[in-house]
Amino acid sequence: MMPLLFAAPWVCLLLFLILVKQTPSELPRAAAKPPRETALVSVIVPARDEAPNIQTCVSSLVRSSYSAFEIIVVDDQSTDGTGSLVRGMEQGNARSLRVIDGEQLPTEWLGKPWACCQGAAVAEGDLLLFTDADTVHGPELLGRAVAGLCDERADLLTVMGRQLMKTFWERLVQPQIFLPMFLRFPNLERTAKSDHWRGAVANGQFMLFRREIYNAIGGHEAVKDEVVEDLALAQLVKRQGFCLRIRAAETDLFTRMYRSLAHLVEGWSKNITTGGMQSLPPWTRSFVAPVALAIGIALWIVPPVVLLVAILGVFGDGLLLWSASVCALSAILW
Repeated sequence: MMPLLFAAPWVCLLLFLILVKQTPSELPRAAAKPPRETALVSVIVPARDEAPNIQTCVSSLVRSSYSAFEIIVVDDQSTDGTGSLVRGMEQGNARSLRVIDGEQLPTEWLGKPWACCQGAAVAEGDLLLFTDADTVHGPELLGRAVAGLCDERADLLTVMGRQLMKTFWERLVQPQIFLPMFLRFPNLERTAKSDHWRGAVANGQFMLFRREIYNAIGGHEAVKDEVVEDLALAQLVKRQGFCLRIRAAETDLFTRMYRSLAHLVEGWSKNITTGGMQSLPPWTRSFVAPVALAIGIALWIVPPVVLLVAILGVFGDGLLLWSASVCALSAILW
């Protein structure tokens, strides 16, 4: 009985995710409820060395069923021919498909905010959609997003899609990264509606702004040195009293963020460290990271190690039962 009692933290974690975590509401279906606005949407795609992804992304965008949109790909000084690949593509349903050659990165700017800023500067739309080059969009997604923006009277609508994980390392690492996010933000809709601006979050893979609000908060220039610029933009929107909304579209938005272990480590290291610090009160920052690391090791690394050693007969049956139970619960949480 005692080994099973010691498995209580994993049981509680499982119950928390089942009972407390809430997925954001789905975007309205554009076909069932056409958007009241037909404003021109400027779709801005910052891209640096995205040759493996960019054609798939743009091909999905040009098939959008929304009636008024342009696509602007900002080639951020790529060395793999990203811009050339897009220039050879058809514009499809888009009013235009343009490639902007990104200028030299100014002092104090980071790459993605600078690329987005350049795209916004040449955009003609009243609505600005910033989306990543590793995303794939369903034909109805843009129309659904515009409808959602109108229905919610939102100033910034961010959409959560489905994360694709294909390799061993993606499937091993990604769920462990998302779990702390679920624990920190179990109800994203409620977080978006809260008055506490520091808890505001957004998904940089899909951020739809009203242009006047984007300009009012200072655009990407206001977050020019932020590593996690999507989080910083969401916080600016809330801090200045504008309306942020979060919705889901897991059947229409897909993203494969990282394809190798090296990219996983590089990408998540900066996102977790910086993003976590931005979303926490200053007085908590000195101890949250070490505590989170210790909890992660205790939850996910210790049990399988103990199980392996127990199977070899080093420990007694109690630890074998405990570690087997915990590993089974970990697999379910995965």
